[in-house]
Amino acid sequence: MSKIAMLVGEGYEDSEFQQPFDRFNEAGHDVVVLGTEVGSVIKGKRGESKIEIQHTPADVRPEDFDAVVIPGGYGPDKLRMDPDMVDFVRRYDATGKLLASICHGPQLLIEAEVVAGHTMTSWPSVRTDLINAGAKWLDQPLVIDGKLISSRKPDDLEVFSQAVLARLEEPAEA
Repeated sequence: MSKIAMLVGEGYEDSEFQQPFDRFNEAGHDVVVLGTEVGSVIKGKRGESKIEIQHTPADVRPEDFDAVVIPGGYGPDKLRMDPDMVDFVRRYDATGKLLASICHGPQLLIEAEVVAGHTMTSWPSVRTDLINAGAKWLDQPLVIDGKLISSRKPDDLEVFSQAVLARLEEPAEA
């Protein structure tokens, strides 16, 4: 099965982490939680979940993952201030593998300068930031542009999770 890194910061949107995390695990994938401090327990912005950070970007290699998923909430805004996390995203993007974000998740992608020339969606308040970073923004539940998968909000979690899982089930290109 695939190895998925979920990049999570304090104040993440509870459901945008928990639902995909559960779906990916139920499908048999190895899901690794990356944050800024190993062993720290961070809480979702709604207080409905908490998770322990398993690794930092310094502990892992981007090429060892088949997908990177970035939940929204306040977490991506905090993660984009961490140079190691931004560098990890930039180096992961260079692998050409699946990169998925929902809600405010694209804030981290913008900071890593990997959205220019792509079509994406996000929470509406991130629209102008994506456009200013060179992306085309669409207001729809799911946007797939090559290796990038993006969704807007918790209401889109089902199609978001399905799209990530479907992409992971595709045969690898030779």
